Amino acid sequence: MKNLLLLIFIVPLSLYSQDTSKKELPFDPNIQVIEAKASCGICMFDMDGFKCELAVKIDGVNYYIHGTDIDHYGDAHSDDGFCNAIRDAKIQGQIVDDKYVVTYFELIER
Repeated sequence: MKNLLLLIFIVPLSLYSQDTSKKELPFDPNIQVIEAKASCGICMFDMDGFKCELAVKIDGVNYYIHGTDIDHYGDAHSDDGFCNAIRDAKIQGQIVDDKYVVTYFELIER
């Protein structure tokens, strides 16, 4: 009976757990690569928002990113995570409606 209750209550909850796997975005050699600062928009770039979201700083202007997620690159709240550190990144994409629609995102390890 306990096993049945475990299956009924615990297993469905695990289906909604956070996906922290790295999302690979394909590099396109036909699109210019930009080096930008990447971090949490609220925690590190002092942007308006309601939750921790990945943002980039390009030429001194901050943009939230659409196309990838803050948790696709490790734990955002770790010592070197986006909520505690500003990281360098290579990105491809374009600015649409004050958001950066990213088609490629790679952290630069220094």
